[in-house]
Amino acid sequence: MILDKNKIRNVAIIAHVDHGKTTLVDGLLKQSHTFRDNQAEMSQTLIMDSMDQEHERGITITAKQTAVFYNDYKINIIDTPGHADFSGEVERTLNMADGVILVVDAQEGPMPQTKFVLQKALSLKLRPVVIINKIDKPAARIEEVESEIADLFLELATDESQLNYPIYYAIARDGKAGKTPELDNDLHVIFESIINDIPAPKVDPESDKGAQLLVAALAADNYLGKYCIGKIFRGTFKKGQTVKILQNGVSKNAKIDKLFTYKGLGKEEVESAIAGDIVAIVGTGEANIGDTIATGDNPEALPTIELEPPTLSIYIGPNTSPLKGKEGEFTTSRQIAERLEKELETNIALKIVPDGLGYKVSGRGELHLSVLIETMRREGYELEAGRPEVVYKEINGEKCEPIENLTIEVEPEYVGAVSQELGIRKAELKTQELTSTGATRFTYEISTAALIGLRNMLMTATKGTVLMSSIPCGYRPADAKYKPERNGALISFESGVSTAYALDAAQARGILFIPPQVPVYQGMIVGLSNKKEDIDINICREKQLTNMRTHASDGAIQLTPYTQLSLEQCLDFLLDDELLEVTPKSLRLRKRQLDPIKRKRENRIA
Repeated sequence: MILDKNKIRNVAIIAHVDHGKTTLVDGLLKQSHTFRDNQAEMSQTLIMDSMDQEHERGITITAKQTAVFYNDYKINIIDTPGHADFSGEVERTLNMADGVILVVDAQEGPMPQTKFVLQKALSLKLRPVVIINKIDKPAARIEEVESEIADLFLELATDESQLNYPIYYAIARDGKAGKTPELDNDLHVIFESIINDIPAPKVDPESDKGAQLLVAALAADNYLGKYCIGKIFRGTFKKGQTVKILQNGVSKNAKIDKLFTYKGLGKEEVESAIAGDIVAIVGTGEANIGDTIATGDNPEALPTIELEPPTLSIYIGPNTSPLKGKEGEFTTSRQIAERLEKELETNIALKIVPDGLGYKVSGRGELHLSVLIETMRREGYELEAGRPEVVYKEINGEKCEPIENLTIEVEPEYVGAVSQELGIRKAELKTQELTSTGATRFTYEISTAALIGLRNMLMTATKGTVLMSSIPCGYRPADAKYKPERNGALISFESGVSTAYALDAAQARGILFIPPQVPVYQGMIVGLSNKKEDIDINICREKQLTNMRTHASDGAIQLTPYTQLSLEQCLDFLLDDELLEVTPKSLRLRKRQLDPIKRKRENRIA
């Protein structure tokens, strides 16, 4: 049991997506003898990524806490997401750290999210340690990357001391690191760096004023309920102690039923915990992220967590299609509202306001919102979603739109396609350079509105080879609203079951999104037209039966394989008069107005 704050280190691992944060944490967990040699975790990778979507998408979505012991020191490690859409997770969890390990890819160098997370860390006065990872890549350019990191620190440092940072080199996948590119056979230099370069927790010495903890994360299980997670900034918390929850100037009484500290992937129940340690408290269920849990006669609130505002919003409401209630367990507006309210407890970068039958949910980007929708879908919810829209902001009385720094890396043969698409979207080219691998790297400034659907468009244009990332960089006066260019939709004219005979006739008119023998309804979008206008078609028509033999039997029909859209592709496809029906089993695109006559009348009026 750690009783000396000088033997505690709280460190966050930060980096751009796919630069090796979670892989490095794997190595630290395994080499600190957190697991027995015969435990399954010793043969696993990405141990901290516990969500199904994290494994499927290959990214970290939520920040995780773990703790390892090295010599006599306890090292609390916070693994943070690398994708810009989940930067809210980074912002809230950096409050628990006293230093950061910045992981940079030896080939790619500092990327947009690298800049964002480092800027947040330096503004909080956290001590940085730099690790240049993946130095075994054939195109690794270690010296150039070191120079780029130095330039980044010069740009972002808030005081001169932050320019003196140690650099280490690693191949995290192999569990090797060193002070030079000649690596040791393990990660001991990283452990030593955490102990020597990361300071002991900075705490308030006036413990007689009572204990203080800022809630930075929440968790729950079916046995004990809600856990409040955070770093103790002052004093000592004890099991059974009476505490106060300080929430927006209001004080609520609570009692610590159980107190846990972290050990490996799990939690360890303790009787008390000291200032500087990261703990999980049970019994303070009314506390939310950003609240202070305190003791004493005059409890004081800690500064709350400041977050960047949302940039995109999306409508989420109960399913109103003719097939509603057939595939989902939770279908009502009240059930969806309760689920969204629950999400707000942990996903603090979200904003939710009522909007008609449903809610307008605002977040950091398309991925942030689509992960929420996919999570609800897997939990049995049935809902409908609208097209993502930009969240505007009024600055000095002027309507302003969010803009982002966009970095795109692409092979030379696709440079023309990328430039053309970005030109259509009115993006402003900032830099263009050749990388060491012969690829071309563009840096653009682009409105968030024009960014919607860009990833899927470029993935198609470059045959899946494009690398792109973006990060919010401020606001500018809103100009004419960007309108996406798209052909019309193929729309089912009647309800029923799709037939191969009807699909065979329809495929000449465009790209189909459905196979034969699936339920369809009037107003449902079944494909993308070859023309600019929408086309209503009968997708359920069957071949008339006669006693005449013909060669054109259903058995001879050869259908072109249909295009199955992912959730993100469906959201990108939508126009303002369209919705996406989301159920645990299906994704169905549809028109808001299902009746074709009423729809045409509304379009004429518009």
